[in-house]
Formats: sequence, C-alpha cells, structure tokens
Amino acid sequence: MIQGSAYLDQIREALADSWLPKVYSERVLKSRTRAYQFPQVPRNAKVEIHHTLLGIELKAGRMRMLCPDLATARYLSVFVRIGCHTVAIPYDITRISLVADELESCWHRTWLIADQITSAVSEAFRARIRRQIIAKVRDEIAGAGAGPRVPQFTQTTKQRTAPQKSPKGTKRNAGP
Repeated sequence: MIQGSAYLDQIREALADSWLPKVYSERVLKSRTRAYQFPQVPRNAKVEIHHTLLGIELKAGRMRMLCPDLATARYLSVFVRIGCHTVAIPYDITRISLVADELESCWHRTWLIADQITSAVSEAFRARIRRQIIAKVRDEIAGAGAGPRVPQFTQTTKQRTAPQKSPKGTKRNAGP
C-alpha cells in the first residue's frame, strides 16, 4: 500500500503550475498587496457568499465578513476554505477577479485530481489525503506570508525645475 505522502506528491506533481500555493506566490505576492486577517473561523465551516442590502458578505459558519465586491469575496472564500489566518490581497482591484478565477479553478482542479488519483483506496483514506492536502496548502501559504498590512508606495515624485529668468529688456508676451 502506498503511503499518504506519496499520494500527496503525485497530486502536487499532477497539478504542476496549478498548485494553489504556487499560483498565490507567483500571481499575488509578486505584485503590490495588502494583508487581510480573518476573524476566528470555525474549522470545516460552510463558506457562502451572500448579497445583502449592505453589500457582499462572506459567511463562514456563523461568522460574516463584509467584502467590498464579489471578486474580493470569491478571492477570500478560497482561503477561508483552506483555513488560513492571514493572506495577501492584490491592491489593484482590477486584478482581484482574475486571480480569484485562477485560485478557484486551482481549488477545484486539486479535488478532481485528488479523487482521480485516490480512486482505488477507501473513503477514510481519501478523507485523510484531503486533510493532508489542505494542511500542506495552508502551511505553504503561511510560509509565503501575507505581505505588509499597508502596501508600500515607492513612487518617486518629479521635482519641478525653477522657471528660467528671461534676459532683461525682452518682453514675454509682446506681440508684433
């Protein structure tokens, strides 16, 4: 019988560039980000996105987190399912939707490949592999870090030069 770690390695190799922590480090952490810390969320909580009169809410168990838009709620829902405590959110709001799409597809692809690779083993062993996958993904994302709480703005300002003095005796706006 193959060990659980061998199955985990097979799943990770099959995913290659779709491994969720790899996508997180390459697509999110390489750009300007801000850190987001989740409130204490119960383990294995059902994650739902609600549209309310106040906006979009991400519900995990009994906890509700107000989100500015649907893309942010989708992005954060992936990390709530994993059980992360802090994550980095792209500062550029136009990129959140693209990254959320990619993370969600990585999440679902992980489970499809895990089910395919572990199809010949018992359901209890499959559940153990799922827990190991979640723990491995959570540890790698925590190891990658959540970035600074407030993004760094290292944009240099352009200094204006003093206007040049005109020579004496000439008029600036003199017409013919």
